[in-house]
Amino acid sequence: MTQFWFRPKRYGYGATPTTWQGWAVTFAFAAAMAASIVAVERLAGPTNTAAWLGWAAFMLVALLWFVQFSRRRTEGEWRWRWGAEDRKG
Repeated sequence: MTQFWFRPKRYGYGATPTTWQGWAVTFAFAAAMAASIVAVERLAGPTNTAAWLGWAAFMLVALLWFVQFSRRRTEGEWRWRWGAEDRKG
């Protein structure tokens, strides 16, 4: 049985963490992204275009992985929501 770590957002598109595991993986992804910026800045410098293009390609792959991972761990489907599902009447 799969435990869901995210739930669909009430407004907009996507999901939000609902368990400590969902918050942990979201925080770890954000921290890794921030750390990678600092690492490339210190190792390659601000003017090394090739290093920054490599970083951007790596981050694109990491972001696509994170989106797919969170979609698999979301209870329900990802679609645009206007909040109307929660209104009574």
